[in-house]
Amino acid sequence: MTSAHEHIAPASRVTCRQRHGATDPHRAEGHEAFPLGPSLLFCPGDRPDRFAKAADRADAVILDLEDAVGPGSKQTAREAVAAHRLDPARTLIRVNAPGSPDFEADLRALSAHRPRWVMLPKAETPAMVDRLVGALPGVQVVVLCETARGILAAPALAAHPDVAALMWGGEDLIASLGGTSSRHADGSYREVVRHARSTVLLAARAHDRSAIDAIHTDLSDADAWRAEAEDAAASGFTATACIHPDQAGAIRAAYAPSPEEAAWARGVLAAAEHHGAGVFEHEGRMVDGPILRHARSLAARTSPDRT
Repeated sequence: MTSAHEHIAPASRVTCRQRHGATDPHRAEGHEAFPLGPSLLFCPGDRPDRFAKAADRADAVILDLEDAVGPGSKQTAREAVAAHRLDPARTLIRVNAPGSPDFEADLRALSAHRPRWVMLPKAETPAMVDRLVGALPGVQVVVLCETARGILAAPALAAHPDVAALMWGGEDLIASLGGTSSRHADGSYREVVRHARSTVLLAARAHDRSAIDAIHTDLSDADAWRAEAEDAAASGFTATACIHPDQAGAIRAAYAPSPEEAAWARGVLAAAEHHGAGVFEHEGRMVDGPILRHARSLAARTSPDRT
């Protein structure tokens, strides 16, 4: 039986994977650079007075039509988001969940606007992505895996040709499980949430997609969300989402290598040029293929377009 995806995605279509160059066999890392990171700031769609300020504070802004907007303000938010004048290359729009009347209304409102980037919440099947892309051809999709079904479907969602990145969410996940809290009293994630975070990261990177870490909701604990962003960067996430402008700057700093790390990366890459292929020693440490890739990742974060 032919799938719905095969009807909507003919072979002649230029896919997100092709646009990002993930099919290039000469790519050194296999992971495309994510042009929207590392700090992604949510902004309520019904607050157009905040749009420009949010865009100024973060690397990209997520204009939210879903959780940040009350039921009575959905239409106002759609009109404001459809009329925004932000840089489309640095703006995502989070629509409402598939299957809801608001989702269909969002697609109708955005069809003339033709956004470049759309975040799909409560993503659980590739068919949901098909519905979005069918209504907004050419859009680059960030899927938000935040339910039990969505986490388990992360590999299939990551394989979809129009998906550019995967994000995960802990609070909705716990709600879908019938739980009451994503974190322990000390602020650390519960084991099932840690598992979900790792699952989405692995699925995204296995399919050469970018991975976005979840928001930190405790605005009073700056040390905790800084540490979480540092862990995300070190683990392989490409960006971290946030809900307050102060978090955006801290996230950007967390993803930027320290002067010592940048110097180490430059030294390793320079030594590799001298030694050529194979294993070599640099500053008392063995350097092989994986270590070289670590160095290239650090060097990429220090490039002018990432700062």
